[in-house]
Amino acid sequence: MADASTARFPAANLALAMVIAGTVGAFVTESGLHPVAVVFWRCVFGAVFLAIWCLLRGYLPDRTLSLSRLGLAALAGACMVLSWTAFFAGFAMTSIATTTIVYHVQPFFVVLIGVVFLKERISPDQLLWMLGAFLGVVLASGLVAAHGQVDANRALGIALTLGAALLYAVATILAKGLGQQRAEITVLCQTVVGVVMLAPFAGISQPIAPASWGWLIGIGVLHTGIAYVLMNSAYPRLTTPVIGVITFIYPVVAIIVDWAIYAHPLGLAQAAGMALIALASLGVRLGWRFPRRRSVAA
Repeated sequence: MADASTARFPAANLALAMVIAGTVGAFVTESGLHPVAVVFWRCVFGAVFLAIWCLLRGYLPDRTLSLSRLGLAALAGACMVLSWTAFFAGFAMTSIATTTIVYHVQPFFVVLIGVVFLKERISPDQLLWMLGAFLGVVLASGLVAAHGQVDANRALGIALTLGAALLYAVATILAKGLGQQRAEITVLCQTVVGVVMLAPFAGISQPIAPASWGWLIGIGVLHTGIAYVLMNSAYPRLTTPVIGVITFIYPVVAIIVDWAIYAHPLGLAQAAGMALIALASLGVRLGWRFPRRRSVAA
């Protein structure tokens, strides 16, 4: 892995990061632990990896870390940790594929937060793309079964996933206030916050099966450490369109994993929902505009 300034293959780095991220559902499921415990150990192993990485790269000690920045990073970390917990809880209530697809409405929550709290303006095109994305959520969720009844457990899983996406969006906006602080330092702060925040609730005194440790270490090192380093080395060197397209490797891998390992094929409606979310996300990121009717002179 390379530093952001020396990454030679940023597109390949981001693609690999998305492939790794797409397997997190299987790691969470195979660990067999409660989502709170999984996130706690994710933070433990992720913090250890990132601390070593930052020390070796000379990022620590970071003299730009003021008390105000630490407080902002801690608040963003709390949101991120709660987002991870809700996201992981959604896997068991729906499926890995469904949860991952619905989770990808995060960019639209960022837009909504900007409109409601930051008084940013939203264009008619953005509004239409957002409506399309949430129609995609309805299709991808699979809430209404063939007999016309709503699965309450599945509905709770979708609600938790949407909550996770909202919390991720809040964490993203808070992280913007950290300016040029290295993303690795920010994620390190988030994982440390997660360790402190979840320790009383993670049941750390309970025995854990030996086989589970490999999955937990993988989530911490692979999905929190290596994937984040790869992503953050790639983002500054890629254009928004390239990032937007490569990001959707994540749900595609999750769908393949869910089908290959757990025999959960994606239905036609869910596939249409994913396509709508992907199209709408690209539309918002790339500023695509809908054709407008020209006024005809009388």
